[in-house]
Amino acid sequence: MVGNLPVTTTSFVGRASELSAVTTALTECRMVTLTGGGGVGKSRLALRVAEQVRDGYADGAWWVDLSHLYDDRLFTATVCDAVDLLDHNPRAPIEALCEWLSGRQVLLVLDCCERMLPACRRLAGELLTAAPRLTVLATSREPLAVRGEWCAEVAPLSTDDGGSADAVRLFRERCATAAPGVPLDAPGAPEVVSAICRRLEGIPLALELACAQLRENSLTQVAERLGSRLDTLVDETVWPKRHRALRTAIGWSHELCSPLERLLWARLSVFHGPVEVADAQSVCAGGALGADDIPPLLERLADQSVLQRTGTRYRMLDTLREYGAMWLRELDEEHALAGLHAGHFAGLMAQAEAAWLSDRQVAWYARISDSHTDVRAALDHLIAEDPEAAVDMAGRTGLFWPCCGHLHESRDYLERALALGTPDGASRTRALWALGITLTLQGDHPAALRVGEECAAAAQQDGTPASALFAAHTLGLTHLMAGRPQDAYDVSDHALITHRTSPPVGAPQLCCMVIRTFAHSALGRLAEAYEAATVLRCLSLQYGEHWARSYAFHQLAYIDLLQGRPHDAERHARAMLASKHNLNDNLGIALALDLLTGANAAQGNGIGAARTSGTGNTFWRMLGHPNHGTPELSEVRDQWEHQARSAAGDDAYDKAFSDALHGDAEQGLAVVLDGPQAP
Repeated sequence: MVGNLPVTTTSFVGRASELSAVTTALTECRMVTLTGGGGVGKSRLALRVAEQVRDGYADGAWWVDLSHLYDDRLFTATVCDAVDLLDHNPRAPIEALCEWLSGRQVLLVLDCCERMLPACRRLAGELLTAAPRLTVLATSREPLAVRGEWCAEVAPLSTDDGGSADAVRLFRERCATAAPGVPLDAPGAPEVVSAICRRLEGIPLALELACAQLRENSLTQVAERLGSRLDTLVDETVWPKRHRALRTAIGWSHELCSPLERLLWARLSVFHGPVEVADAQSVCAGGALGADDIPPLLERLADQSVLQRTGTRYRMLDTLREYGAMWLRELDEEHALAGLHAGHFAGLMAQAEAAWLSDRQVAWYARISDSHTDVRAALDHLIAEDPEAAVDMAGRTGLFWPCCGHLHESRDYLERALALGTPDGASRTRALWALGITLTLQGDHPAALRVGEECAAAAQQDGTPASALFAAHTLGLTHLMAGRPQDAYDVSDHALITHRTSPPVGAPQLCCMVIRTFAHSALGRLAEAYEAATVLRCLSLQYGEHWARSYAFHQLAYIDLLQGRPHDAERHARAMLASKHNLNDNLGIALALDLLTGANAAQGNGIGAARTSGTGNTFWRMLGHPNHGTPELSEVRDQWEHQARSAAGDDAYDKAFSDALHGDAEQGLAVVLDGPQAP
């Protein structure tokens, strides 16, 4: 299936009429919005609808979770990330998104639009105009007010049909999971269940919270406490009276928590994405709440449905996070926790950079990717509160964000941090390096050259080997991508001769070795390039890192192809592809697929070449990369295609290429990674 719909782990209950109405509306309207209060089930209904209709959208159904956003500055970039558009151009993200969606038949689901209502309204209007085959399904607490919008208010589940009511069915199913020992069919029990469902007005989130309390309370106790309790502790401006049942359920769940559980609930609200246990311990411990207390407390909150388990992490629903944030303000800890949160993720970036040249590199790329939302929030806090720490942290993203395609965010944060006017020093030089490579990867070579020269001047003032190598890397990359391989060689070679250390100074030394190797081959010095790539591969293997090694494999495969060794080229290209896939580096994946296409073509496997070329072009389209890599590859690509067409025949080649090009990129990549394809 093309798309990224979340995988559901619980059953869907009822709402047959709503499902039918929304499904029909999607065939008649291109803008459909589900409205309703928090916890009423808008997101779950939207997901169910998307699951049922996605086969009708040739280019997939794509889910955009907006619940973690707190301002609209990176809203469009978040949508781009969700649809796998990692645009490598300096243009505005909205332009790239409009171009990406134009001509595609896509269902775009925007979840939790109330957090970004004006931005959602503008984006939906522009996209619907630019992409005539696009349909948007949104969830929001109020309509988007887009022209042609069809709105449906999602009501609570029915409670008036006794034991067959949808609310009762949901309660029974969730109880079977949360507290399977509760006798729901004992004498009098069905009536008590119905009373609980009526008291909670059929609101799904409220029902799930009540079911979680059945682990330690009887049905009668739950019913009595809900029946006698009015939630007078909650701010009416945050929780309107129409949400009284949900307020009651959340407030009661809060009351039943122990003092330490309530404190942790409040402090966890500072996170914007799923939380690792170690992150929670670092940020939330303090006072009466010890770090060792936190793991069992997280499990307790998950048992009570305050948190949801997501692998090894914990996620809090937006409605429950709002409640926790309200109590955090009541405790007067909001600013202090934001500072602890920012300090923790700044430290996490420092640890990731320190471990880059090690066998933990791949794990750290995954860790930073998983923490992306909270890393952004930490940077925003530091930009506002601690400029020097902001520059330091922003510079450390340079090893991770550009590699993983977050170029617009990288540029935005680096430019904002560097504009703070912090003193010169190694942190500022590193931030200039990170901005320089970001600009180069976006194809903005004049701006990249200016920043690179500024970085070189700053490095000269720093006088540290790492700064000098960082500066040489950004300048060398710009020269290489702009078609000036001799300049790239000169700057990287000089830096390595002058500042190379053993053991390596870290990432910048290997980065410069990559530039020098590529410059050798671009200049036609294939023997020198092959030797340099072999040395780089051995050094990388010694430390267990993958990023530089993958580019060593690139050069080995490229030179193997030029010198008539297609079997060796395939082996090296597959090694590069595996490393880049582990790092989630889509630019590297696209480059590796190009080389694998050449290896297939040179071995007479025209169909295999067509498939890898089609999959590779899918990744290049995601990237919007202006040059498809370094300039010298453009000519050999045409040769590879000619070889493949000669082997397969034009019709067979075109079909295999088209199938791969229009298929799901990840599925196509999985096929390639699975092993050689027969001719």
